[in-house]
Amino acid sequence: MQLNKSFQKIRNLAIVAHIDHGKTTLIDSIFKAAQTFRTRENAKIEERIMDNNELERERGITIRSKPCTVEWGGYQINIIDTPGHADFSGEVERILSTVDSVILIVDANEGPMPQTRYVLRHALGIGLNPIVFVNKVDRPGAEPADALNKTFDLFFELGATDSQADFPVLYGSGLDGWAVSDLDKYGSVLECRSAGMNALFEAIIEYVPAPDVSPEAPFLMQVSTLAWNEYVGRIGCGKILQGSIKLGDTFIRTSTKWNSSDFSGNDWSITGTETARAAQIWVTRGLERVAVNEVFAGDIVWITGANEIMIGDTFSSPELEGNPMKPLSIEEPTVSMFFLVNNGPFAGREGQAITLRQLKARIERELHVNAALRMEDLGRPDGVKVSGRGELQLGILIEEMRREGIELCISKPEVITIEKEGQTLEPYEQLIVDIPEEYQGVVFEKLSKRKGKVKGIDNFQRGLIRIEFEIPTRGLIGYRGEFLTDTRGLGIMSSCFTGYGVWAGVVTARNRGSLVSLDAGEATAYQLENLQERGVLFISPLEAVYEGMIVGENSRPGDMPCNPTKKKQQTNHRASTKEATTKLDVPRRMTLEKALEWIAEDELVEATPQSVRLRKTIRDENERKKAAKKTL
Repeated sequence: MQLNKSFQKIRNLAIVAHIDHGKTTLIDSIFKAAQTFRTRENAKIEERIMDNNELERERGITIRSKPCTVEWGGYQINIIDTPGHADFSGEVERILSTVDSVILIVDANEGPMPQTRYVLRHALGIGLNPIVFVNKVDRPGAEPADALNKTFDLFFELGATDSQADFPVLYGSGLDGWAVSDLDKYGSVLECRSAGMNALFEAIIEYVPAPDVSPEAPFLMQVSTLAWNEYVGRIGCGKILQGSIKLGDTFIRTSTKWNSSDFSGNDWSITGTETARAAQIWVTRGLERVAVNEVFAGDIVWITGANEIMIGDTFSSPELEGNPMKPLSIEEPTVSMFFLVNNGPFAGREGQAITLRQLKARIERELHVNAALRMEDLGRPDGVKVSGRGELQLGILIEEMRREGIELCISKPEVITIEKEGQTLEPYEQLIVDIPEEYQGVVFEKLSKRKGKVKGIDNFQRGLIRIEFEIPTRGLIGYRGEFLTDTRGLGIMSSCFTGYGVWAGVVTARNRGSLVSLDAGEATAYQLENLQERGVLFISPLEAVYEGMIVGENSRPGDMPCNPTKKKQQTNHRASTKEATTKLDVPRRMTLEKALEWIAEDELVEATPQSVRLRKTIRDENERKKAAKKTL
C-alpha cells in the first residue's frame, strides 16, 4: 500500500504555449516559490534557468523539452518545459503522452496564437483537461478578459468536451512570480504581486489528477523521449504505467511501427524485441538527473541497458512479452536540404573540413536523440539529404555543427511533397501576422504572390491589425526577412503546420539576382563603391573572396558577374585626397537563417565556425552557362 500512497502524491504536467508566451519564465518563478534550491541559490537564480543550452539562451527560445521536479505541500510535481516554436511541435506531441494535464499559457496581450491551437488540439485529443494561465496581465495594453474569451472560443472550435471546456483559470505574471484565480479580489495589479504562486500550486494539486497507473501490476512503460551518452548509448525516458523496476532487473524492449501514415486504429506491427537489464536508472530532482536503485508507477524515469531504443518502444516485464503498447506517432518531415562537404577554395581555413564519412557520422549522432530528423543517402559523393519539420530545426543543427568546429555547405530548403490519388500534395501552414494598418497593402501583395489566402482579419488593437492566412510552406521560405523590411521591423509573424493540401502552383519569391565574383583576392573599397550602385553588398573592403562567391544582391532580376577585387589604376594625375572621398554603405551581414532563406536553387550557404558565405553551386561562370543551357 505504500506504493499506492506514493503515486497519489505525484502530479505530472507539461507547460505548453505559443513561442514567447512565458513558459520558461514561469518555471523560474515556480522554482523560487517552491524553494527548490538552497536559500542563497534561490535568491540568485538566473533567468530562464531551464534554457541551459547556449543556443537557447542566445535566441531566447526552448529547443528541446526538459523535465524538472519541485516539491510543494508534500506533493512531488513533475513539470516538463516544452518548445514553443512550430518546428519542434512534434516533441510536444510525444511529451503529452507522459503527463496527466497541461498548463496552457496564453499571453494577455496577444491571445491564442497558431502554436496555441496546435498544442491545445493535441492535448484535448488525448483527453487531457488543461489549466489556463493568462500571463503578462501586468503589461501595458493587456486585456486578460478578451484573451480568456478567445481561448474559450478556441476550446469550442477544437471540440472540447464539457469537462474540458470548464477549465480552471489563473491570471498572473511569470516574470514577477505571482498568480491569482480572481483579479477582481484585488484593487489593482500592483496588489496582486503580494499573492505569490500559491494559487498556481493549489490549482495543480486540485485539478491535475494523480497518475492513472497500476502499482501492483507487472512493470510497463513507453519511451517518449531519447537522450544519448557516449558511454552507455541511448537512454529512454517515459512514465512508468505499471509496477516498478530495480537496478539490474530484466526487462523486454519491444519495437513497433505504424503500417499506414494516418497513425490510427490498430494498423501497426511489432518490428523487434530484445531482452535487456536495467543498467542505470535516473529520476529528475530539481534540474538534475539523480541515479536511483528503484522506481515506481507514476514516476517519469530515464532507463538505459538496451542496445537500441526508439521513440514509442515498450519496456515491460518478461511476463508481458508479446503485448506491447501502440506506437507513438512521430511527425513526418516537411522540409529538406542537402548537407554537403565544403569543397570551396577556403575549405579548412576556419574550421575542420570534414569528409563525407565524418559528415554522416555527425548527423547519425543527432538522429540518436532527434526522432523528427531523417537522413537519406542518395548516392551523391559530396553529401546527404537531411529532412526535418522546418528551416529553424535544421538551422539549429547546422549552428551546433559550426560551433563544434565543422565546415559544411547547405542547399536551399525545399518542401517535401507526397502523391495521393493522382495529385501532388504539399505542406500548408496557418500564418498569423500582426502589423500596423498602414502596411497591410504590401503584406497582402507579397503573400498573394506566395499563394497565401486570407482566412480572417481582426482589428485587435488600436492601430494594429491581425490577419490570418492559409499558405503553402513554400511560400514562407525566404519571406521573414522581407516581411520585417516591409513592416519596418514592427510586424510580428508566426505560423504552424496544419497538414497537406493540393499543390498551389508556381510561387513567386525572390525577384532579385546575385552579384557573383569572377575573381579571387581581396575586395577593394574602390570597386565596392561602384558595385553598391548596382545592389546591396554583403562584404567589406579587404575581405577575401573567391570565384563564384556571392558578394551582394543585384537590384534587378538575374545574376550579375563582377570583380570586387579590381583596383584603381595608378597614374600621376590624381589628387592625393581622392581615396578619402570613398563612401561605402554598411554591408548586409547574413545570419545562417537569413542566408538559408535568401539563396536560390543554384546557390549554397558555406557555413564555417567563423563565417557564413554564399556561393554558386557551380563556381565557374562558363560551367554555369553550360549547365543552364542543358536545363532549357
